[in-house]
Amino acid sequence: MQIMHRLTECTAKTCESLSHDIVTLIHSQKKVITSCPLPDDNGPVFQITLLPALSRHPLGSFESHRGGLWESVRHSSSSPKVALLGASGGIGQPLGLLLKQDKLIANLALYDVVNTPGVAADLSHIDTNAKVSAYTGSGELHAAVEGADVVVIPAGVPRKPGMTRDDLFNTNAGIVRDLVAAIAKASPKALIAIITNPVNSTVPIAYEVLKKAGVYDKRRVFGVTTLDVVRAQAFVAELKGLDASKTTVPVIGGHAGITIIPLLSQVKPATKFTDDEIKKLTPRIQDAGTEVVNAKAGAGSATLSMALAGARFTNALLRGLKGENNVQCSYVASDAVKGVEYFSTPVELGPNGVEKILGVGKVSAYEQQLIDAAVSELNKNVQKGVAFVK
Repeated sequence: MQIMHRLTECTAKTCESLSHDIVTLIHSQKKVITSCPLPDDNGPVFQITLLPALSRHPLGSFESHRGGLWESVRHSSSSPKVALLGASGGIGQPLGLLLKQDKLIANLALYDVVNTPGVAADLSHIDTNAKVSAYTGSGELHAAVEGADVVVIPAGVPRKPGMTRDDLFNTNAGIVRDLVAAIAKASPKALIAIITNPVNSTVPIAYEVLKKAGVYDKRRVFGVTTLDVVRAQAFVAELKGLDASKTTVPVIGGHAGITIIPLLSQVKPATKFTDDEIKKLTPRIQDAGTEVVNAKAGAGSATLSMALAGARFTNALLRGLKGENNVQCSYVASDAVKGVEYFSTPVELGPNGVEKILGVGKVSAYEQQLIDAAVSELNKNVQKGVAFVK
């Protein structure tokens, strides 16, 4: 069995010397011998041949006899693996369809507790290059996420009429906890994009699980709030007669009710709104999810638009891994707003995940009021998630 590993966190001199040598690695006190390195734009990549006895074991940490530092692979920016957890669900299936069409994805691993083989077979017939694999049940979860560059989590139960996102907590909190625990073991360097509601609480849950596992890196966990941005841009473009594809509306705060704060003062292209328009448009953006839940009359929540938003955010993460830094709004561990530990603002994405938190920028007096009101609500949501893990 051959796998790919990248040498990281070493000096240029060490990398250069290693690129001319065969390196001896140690795994579980058994030797693994590498062949000569293969060319790669992002640094030395070594082709590693595992001894047969090791080929089915999870990869642990490796060390070279020259002191180079190795990481359990991500497949690298040139051939990334994306794992989709909850692939058979209402969001998972259309999201899988969109990810299968993403030219940046080399391997698409689909995981769910039921029906994954059928979804994978269906997607595998699409004539794009991403290789699709199926994993079903907790016994196959480790293999699904092992070596992933990005893990996207839409798993969980959807809202029904009369429910808030917070009503989903009791079921979805446990799902996210268990999935992230598996990621911590099998793919601790992966970027984790959490769609599962209530995002304001499930993201803190993920952070706490990673802390307990000793692999916490606040740059690598994201609450996907892209749907709020997509909705805001659609609604603003419709109201003002703009080209929706060229309209940008930052949405900050969180991903539920009053924590969703569209910054209409920062719309691009620059757009003026009356006070009446702002006071009507803001709650519509905040309550857009409920609008869909009620319209579906018990048949589900926002699945198609959420899948589109999830695919866009996943693509942004992948572009960042390739070194194409880009800016997206996301709910992350942040000090952008005083008094709360998690907040969504525009962030710069890059090879390490969050490269820079860009903050809220200049806001109107009305928007500042919304921020102030959101802080206490967010703190309740965050504490609920933290308490669940502790």
